[in-house]
Amino acid sequence: MNVEENLISILEREDIDYERTEHEPVYTSKQASEVRGVPLDSGVKAMVLERADGELLLGLVPADHRIDLNRLGEAEGMEIELADPDEVVEVVGCEIGSVPPFGHRKPLKTYLDPNVLEKDRINFNAGKHEVSVDLDPEDLVSCIEVSGAELSIIEITQ
Repeated sequence: MNVEENLISILEREDIDYERTEHEPVYTSKQASEVRGVPLDSGVKAMVLERADGELLLGLVPADHRIDLNRLGEAEGMEIELADPDEVVEVVGCEIGSVPPFGHRKPLKTYLDPNVLEKDRINFNAGKHEVSVDLDPEDLVSCIEVSGAELSIIEITQ
């Protein structure tokens, strides 16, 4: 099962109200906002990160914010950097820029910025650059938890 299929399977199994949309491929948050016809701040960036010891993590922030790797490093007790793109494909199952908040090959410890939860609806890529999902942010929390990922909700933006 690929990442998109796994993500949709979780949404269906949990009876989540969501909208799946196919569109032209998008590679930036700004492109995604324009193509989806939604405000930039309703998008969620899912960033795969690597701890100094090699463990991969996921940081989820609003598309109009920047992740603060120093804050994450403090939370983890060690340096954090962006993960290698090839390792992301191997471990997560999709390319950087198409990584969703859940549905990965292997659940990743996840940090969710609380600003994401302030929106009425959120949207994100679903494992492909040309597919996105729109849902309620509270459902995002449920889906992350049922996917088996450890979830922490802390401020991780600059």
